[in-house]
Amino acid sequence: MRKASKSQWIKFGIVSLIYILFIAWVGNFWWLLLLPVFFDIYISKIVPWGKWKQSKNKSVRKIAEWVDAIVFALVAVYFINIFVFQNYKIPSSSLEKTLLVGDFLFVSKVSYGPRVPNTPLSFPLAQHTLPVINTKSYIEWPQWPYKRLKGFGEVQRYDIVVFNFPAGDTVALNFQDRDFYTLAYQKEREFSHVKNGSQYIRNNPQVFGKVVFRPVDRRENYVKRCVGMPGDSLQVVDNQVYIDGKALENPKKMQLNYFVETTGSHWNEKTFSMFGVSKDDYTYIDENGQRRMAMWEPYWLQRVGITPAGKNQMGQEYFNPVYNIPLTQEALAKLKKSGYAKSIIIEPDFLGGPVYPIRYNTGWTRDNYGPIWIPKKGATIELNEKNIAIYERCIVNYEHNQMKVENGKIFINGEPADSYTFKYDYYWMMGDNRHKSADSRSWGFVPEDHVVGKPILVWLSLDKDHSLFNGGIRWNRLFRFVDNE
Repeated sequence: MRKASKSQWIKFGIVSLIYILFIAWVGNFWWLLLLPVFFDIYISKIVPWGKWKQSKNKSVRKIAEWVDAIVFALVAVYFINIFVFQNYKIPSSSLEKTLLVGDFLFVSKVSYGPRVPNTPLSFPLAQHTLPVINTKSYIEWPQWPYKRLKGFGEVQRYDIVVFNFPAGDTVALNFQDRDFYTLAYQKEREFSHVKNGSQYIRNNPQVFGKVVFRPVDRRENYVKRCVGMPGDSLQVVDNQVYIDGKALENPKKMQLNYFVETTGSHWNEKTFSMFGVSKDDYTYIDENGQRRMAMWEPYWLQRVGITPAGKNQMGQEYFNPVYNIPLTQEALAKLKKSGYAKSIIIEPDFLGGPVYPIRYNTGWTRDNYGPIWIPKKGATIELNEKNIAIYERCIVNYEHNQMKVENGKIFINGEPADSYTFKYDYYWMMGDNRHKSADSRSWGFVPEDHVVGKPILVWLSLDKDHSLFNGGIRWNRLFRFVDNE
């Protein structure tokens, strides 16, 4: 062993200290076995780690330099992406106008504490599918149990949270934007001969694609606002959220959908912009009760409360132009004063679709939901036929128990059970754009092991309605802190 210089000892000391602190944070002390490798790299140099640098072949040195740089970059990105932060792009309008479609976010993993990955062997920056070659970006073995490292805090009410989609455990590859369980239910409703929608989807791969299972950390990333905390009793009454019987303060930029009947003229892009409505946010319903990409018969317009404006020369009823648009309370007040609208009707909740738990007649709707108790770690509830539908996914899918109901009796892991104690905390997530958000009202609770992190900063924002060099970059949103939203 050659005598090491003072600078080599200093480098070794700094690297070793950082590595030991990281191991203490992670809590996996087996990794200390790698310390001799660092000692050899910086001090003993028994293994010729940099032998390629001494090659006389210039091409070999150049290739080795590139390989060395790429490997280092991939390893660095992998650890940063897992333990520090990741990039996330807002794909849908569920949080508008708080976060906009086209916002790029820095999501902090240390805010709530990063998770040790369930699937450690994965390609950096690819959530579940490698682009171009369209194959899985991860290897399912080994599978590590849930463990969260200590962070700066915990999820709080009103936090905007990035999490893995709870209902994303099962996915039909040709319908990855759909909740598999709701899709199966819709097929049962759509076709009278389909009794088991899940099996129907699996039996038709030419239509739905292959059905795959995804580990927790490989499921789609969603972003919503946390409105319900573990142990809360939550209810929605006429679009107002109540926690333990008290009205929850609404987000300042919360939106609801409205049917807006104009005074007779069509709106242009400038008019929509006046009320903060983007191109993708509105649906035009013409004088025949028809809309783009869907049919709205006059019956439906009248059912939501829009009356015919008159009759044409042939005696047929016609309607003024009607738009279905989301509005904040500020925009709604502005529209009422503008003179552009003959009538404004809030979107009825019968248009909201099925709600959680699907297949069970709770009488709940999108706008009038609950009351529902949010599970809390260590809390015990009585189980009965009435509430088992609500908590079945928590007990079976998230906390990995076997459960069945026979002759009115509940069995968990083969044993009769009249109560259950939860292992995880759960959260209730909702979008600020309440009528255009598939959220906990659609698919239920978010377990603590699904929480990814907290959006911190909008570092880029692209407007889909404009070209890149003609207003496509929202300069006023760059480097804005999400907390300010």
